[in-house]
Amino acid sequence: MTRPILLLSVVLLWTQVQACTPSAPTPDPVPEPGAARYAEYVPMLRGKTVALVANHTTLVGQTHLLDTLLSMEAEGFRIDRVFSPEHGFRGDRAAGDEVDDTRDPVTGIPLVSLYGSHRKPLPEDLAGLDLVLFDLQDVGTRFYTYISTLHYVMEACAENGVPLVVLDRPNPNGNFVDGPLLDTAFRSFVGMHPIPVVHGLTMGELARMINGEGWLAGGVRCELSVVPCADYNHQIPYTLPVRPSPNLANDHAIRLYPSTCFFEGTVLSEGRGTDMPFEVFGHPDLPGDFRFTPRSIPGVSGNPKFKDVECRGTDLRNVQPPAWDRLFLNWLLDAYAVFPDKDSFFIPYFENLSGTTSLREQIVAGWTEDQIRQSWQPELEAYRVMRDRYLLYP
Repeated sequence: MTRPILLLSVVLLWTQVQACTPSAPTPDPVPEPGAARYAEYVPMLRGKTVALVANHTTLVGQTHLLDTLLSMEAEGFRIDRVFSPEHGFRGDRAAGDEVDDTRDPVTGIPLVSLYGSHRKPLPEDLAGLDLVLFDLQDVGTRFYTYISTLHYVMEACAENGVPLVVLDRPNPNGNFVDGPLLDTAFRSFVGMHPIPVVHGLTMGELARMINGEGWLAGGVRCELSVVPCADYNHQIPYTLPVRPSPNLANDHAIRLYPSTCFFEGTVLSEGRGTDMPFEVFGHPDLPGDFRFTPRSIPGVSGNPKFKDVECRGTDLRNVQPPAWDRLFLNWLLDAYAVFPDKDSFFIPYFENLSGTTSLREQIVAGWTEDQIRQSWQPELEAYRVMRDRYLLYP
């Protein structure tokens, strides 16, 4: 009887060890963009002539959605043209570069630029269309212009009776809401809506808000459908499979961007013309041991601030806060504090980015970061209540 008792004891001991051993955490599911959920939207396309709003981020896996849809035209629809935003269809145009109408050299599909002087589709651009399909990767900030393209496409579709389907994508800065709300006196292409700098919405959720709040010209409403992401919530970290624009080269730059983009509204360099844009900042007259020299980089930064001039400043590439859950003002405040000519620190574009006069005034008056952040809270609380009405994800 000794051996069975011994075996039973070993089994019981192993069972107790297993019960006490913590199980490995279950990894977060990988979000699936709306574009990958063909069964949800291909039936909407059947029998229709369709335009696609797209750029280089419009991918499913490694394949461009345009190529996939062209291969599926036997399903009974036709892709007639593509609308492309800032940076062009292939994403190889520098910020601010004019993008001309042309044809895609790979597919021969007509490309209609929605940047420069032609930001809103004209009635003739939508002529003959039964539906517009929208699929761009946003980064979750008010001044990132793909959401302005969304606004103008919605407005044109509403005015011309063309339905719009937004194929949603995760927001890499979608886990928090922060920053001053836009004063509509400063409405521009880098800020069209009374939302915070970090708005905490996907493209699909923002489209619902634009429609629901009557923000389109004349209060018109777009016939809107959203194909949501699968396996996504606002707390899941999301790595973009491709850089969303030439100067956002990696996840770290995308996380810093809501904070460091403010340097574009100052005389300081934000790192354009280097291989680390939005991860560094500097100026020839700043103190510091870190140095960089902006250069002209075709398709990325044609004429950056201080081209070919050495700047001194701060390297943020190794900055890892305890959590990416806020907009960081300390770098802007510190730079202003040590800059020798404070009267020239800001340029008028700062108000376009911040969406208000108050942030510049608070910095000049010597407010602390905590004081500035506290001044945002009443409007942010009201915004969060409004935001809840349009959320598609927890």
